[in-house]
Amino acid sequence: MNLILLGAPGAGKGTQATKIADRYGIVHISTGDIFRANIKNGTEIGKLAKSYIDKGELVPDEVTCDIVKDRLTWADCTRGYLLDGFPRNLFQAQELDRFAEIDGVVNINIDHKLLLDRLCGRRVCRECGESYHVSTLGGKTVCARCGGELYQRADDNPETVASRLAVYNEQTAPLIDYYEKRGILLNVTGTEAPAEVLFEDVKAALDKLLA
Repeated sequence: MNLILLGAPGAGKGTQATKIADRYGIVHISTGDIFRANIKNGTEIGKLAKSYIDKGELVPDEVTCDIVKDRLTWADCTRGYLLDGFPRNLFQAQELDRFAEIDGVVNINIDHKLLLDRLCGRRVCRECGESYHVSTLGGKTVCARCGGELYQRADDNPETVASRLAVYNEQTAPLIDYYEKRGILLNVTGTEAPAEVLFEDVKAALDKLLA
């Protein structure tokens, strides 16, 4: 089963992606993780990606497509995969069609006012990438999973978040119609409820797809 996970920044895609991958035994492929690994290792593509990400902009399509295409050739993708953060626009979706076959697209719908609060209050672990919200940390500054330092990403401020949501509405939202016309779009509604509650809806949609 090859899947795509759609949703605006802060919709909770990372948490749901982990649950989906564990439940269905497929590999979770996050373009964000790929870029962060390159940034951490100081590679040339990492430096290039960082220059865009720090400004709240998207990494160029050609670079992103090449990275994803290469990643899908790895042995762990033979049982299926979940793409998180790709495709981001129609160009990337059309390029993806050239080298992969997608079975379903999970789209998390959520109010953008809620997203602003989520993103501006988000703190991320420098070591493992785990995300938290300041409202649940109680003043803690280290990751509960690995003990790494928590920090606020450069693009998690009100101005940049608003810019990212505008970019999403302009470039990524049209993918909803693109995949809906193909009959493989699965819509779920994201709320302030726990991630486990949202996952029940995701699981129901995917189980129906697999039936």
